[in-house]
Amino acid sequence: MASRKDGLKKPVNPLREAFGNFRPALITVMIFSVFCNLLLFVGPVYMLQIYDRVLSSRSEGTLIALTVISIFLLLTYAGLDALRSRILVRAGYKFDENLNSSLFRTALGSALAQRSTAPASTLRDMDTVREFWTGSGVITLCDAPFAPVFVAICFLFHPYLGLIALVGAVLLFALALANELSTRDFLKEAGRRSSEASHYATSSMNNVEVIHALGMHRAIHKCWADRHVEALQFQAKASDWAGLIMATTKFIRQSLQIFILGAGAYLAIYGEISPGMMIAASIMMGRALAPVEQSVGQWKSFMGARNSWTRLETLFGEAAQERERTPLPTPKGQLSAEALFVGTGRSSKPILRNIQFEILPGEVLAVIGPSAAGKSTLLRSMVGVWEPMSGVMRLDGSDLRHWDPELLGQHIGYLPQDIELFSGTVAENISRFRSGDDPELAVKAAMMAGAHPLIQQLASGYDTPVGEMGMSLSGGQRQRIGLARAMYGSPSLLVLDEPNAHLDRHGEQVLLAAIKRCKEQATTVVFATHTPNLLASADKILALKDGGVHMFGPTKEVVNELLKPRAVEEGDTQVAGPSQTPATSGQSDGRESPPQVTGNGGRQVAKKPIQATGT
Repeated sequence: MASRKDGLKKPVNPLREAFGNFRPALITVMIFSVFCNLLLFVGPVYMLQIYDRVLSSRSEGTLIALTVISIFLLLTYAGLDALRSRILVRAGYKFDENLNSSLFRTALGSALAQRSTAPASTLRDMDTVREFWTGSGVITLCDAPFAPVFVAICFLFHPYLGLIALVGAVLLFALALANELSTRDFLKEAGRRSSEASHYATSSMNNVEVIHALGMHRAIHKCWADRHVEALQFQAKASDWAGLIMATTKFIRQSLQIFILGAGAYLAIYGEISPGMMIAASIMMGRALAPVEQSVGQWKSFMGARNSWTRLETLFGEAAQERERTPLPTPKGQLSAEALFVGTGRSSKPILRNIQFEILPGEVLAVIGPSAAGKSTLLRSMVGVWEPMSGVMRLDGSDLRHWDPELLGQHIGYLPQDIELFSGTVAENISRFRSGDDPELAVKAAMMAGAHPLIQQLASGYDTPVGEMGMSLSGGQRQRIGLARAMYGSPSLLVLDEPNAHLDRHGEQVLLAAIKRCKEQATTVVFATHTPNLLASADKILALKDGGVHMFGPTKEVVNELLKPRAVEEGDTQVAGPSQTPATSGQSDGRESPPQVTGNGGRQVAKKPIQATGT
């Protein structure tokens, strides 16, 4: 691999690199194809010798010798043909092996950056390309260059015979080209609409309970059927044209056999060629037209492979190629943001603007604010899910983008707002499907999260299957198992998005105890919440409003600032503090209950907010 002058390695396209490893096998198959096509002369030469020598000489010895030699050569042809197919299959397996890891990672990254919403279809593109390279399509392409050779031999027999073969090859090639031009746009549009329909159906099935409960069967079916029917209409138009061209191809193919036999018979009557040449020319033309005719039949798979290849090229071209990163030391959990702007991949408008804060190892930060303030977006940027448009999110002083994502994930625990478990057992989900790790670590994580008693009550304990997306569990069970997964491996940074959304009073008590245990182990904890029940466990509060930092500082000071306008507005003579608020549900342990702080109804809460950077 060539290196640039600055010492950095030039990024390699994984698709082209995988194909580069496939190329030697393809060259070997092309060499084998040369001998296979040479052995196709066995049939015409045998017929020529039978008609011109054996029948005239009535020599049984010549007949036997020709037959034995021909059978041996045909066996050799069969062996080479089978061998080149096996080479392609093995090379295709190697192609898949070289590419699937990079493709899977790039497809996930593309979906994460919202460049693509269907990574599964991207993986199917790899299958389409591999199946074409390992199937009869490549063999047809390898045989096609020998079609002119067979046509040239027909010309050697007689110019008329060569002309018939040449015209037939040109007509069949023109039909193949017409098939491409007439069906390309239809097939492309059909594929796009079929993909939309499939994606819509998949997303709808994920909400099957809502569809059933709200009686939305007909409405959802109509939305899917409209897309599906549109795809079928374009597919039907393409199939109509393809069927017409295929029928025309068969007609021309059969007519050419009649023409060349008729012309050969006419020339044989007048003694310009021998009867053997007439039969041999017919076979030669058949060999010449076979690759062209096969290409018409293979055109659909060829076009599918070409479109899939183009999409894969685009995917790898858009994706930033991962480079090897120097492993960084285990982080202690210091987290900071510097002039951070974050947005989605589909919009140039940032969701978060000029976010700045810093928390030390072992501190607990609560992120609060009204809906759509950017809380989930900020938490996603903390774990590297969304990259900043500008600015930096740092962990122990290092930009998150300097970390290898796989290594970074071992030091971070993340509980998203929408909890989705993967098909497998409870233990597999908690251990993040790391089969090589100690099984006791999953139990330890569950005990840290307070989920161990809950898991013990399941039918098979830690070996209980959670079902597709964890649907066999309740929302509270999924949330607590998700918390155990986040705490697996004692991460340095624990990020929780609405961790008590599905929890009852007991569940919140368990969650508070889990956060306390993390704090005792010097784990940095960040959580977003709409309710005040968790704020007593926080050292600092970051209040967001309209995508910017509204307040940031110690919990008590921020809460007091947030309560000042409410106290004045209600006519109170004193500033209401945490101890003056009524107890909330879920806090029956006698501790002071923080107030409800969800942006304070959009009112301006302080002229000089505490450390209000970025406002």
